[in-house]
Amino acid sequence: MRFLPLILILLISFTSCKSSKLSKKDESESVAKTPTITKGTNTISPKALKIYNIVKHANSFSGTKYKFGGTTKKGMDCSGLIYIAFKNEQILLPRVSKDMATRGFPISVKEIKKGDLLFFQTSKKRRGINHVGLVTNISNNTIEFIHSTTSKGVITSSLSERYWQTTFKEARRLL
Repeated sequence: MRFLPLILILLISFTSCKSSKLSKKDESESVAKTPTITKGTNTISPKALKIYNIVKHANSFSGTKYKFGGTTKKGMDCSGLIYIAFKNEQILLPRVSKDMATRGFPISVKEIKKGDLLFFQTSKKRRGINHVGLVTNISNNTIEFIHSTTSKGVITSSLSERYWQTTFKEARRLL
């Protein structure tokens, strides 16, 4: 009888004392089986989170003046903006817009989503793609994109604006 309380205490401590620490194998299986990230009541896929972060980072340069070859808040060109926004999510792209237009896969205007790239030929002197923008929003069939212009720096424009409609060449999806 004297040992009964001691046995009960030992029995309880051994059965309820399972380690909550995952082994490396359990940890990797747990990560591999979790395709989504839950934040509050919303579930966000890793791809959607990357797109969100890319767009957010690009938007942080809004108002930055134009500088040929620039990739900082001191000055930025169109391909520099896209290059830096994707690099922030560890996605390396070529530095020039015409080379960026070889990445991912082409999509129709009806398929465009946030995070897609829009390519333009804005120069009549040079043939081919020489301008790029990042789709930041789509609402009421209006496609908005952020880019850097020589006259206004980093701004958001609409693909429905006449100038951008006439110079638009293609859309591509990277993610």
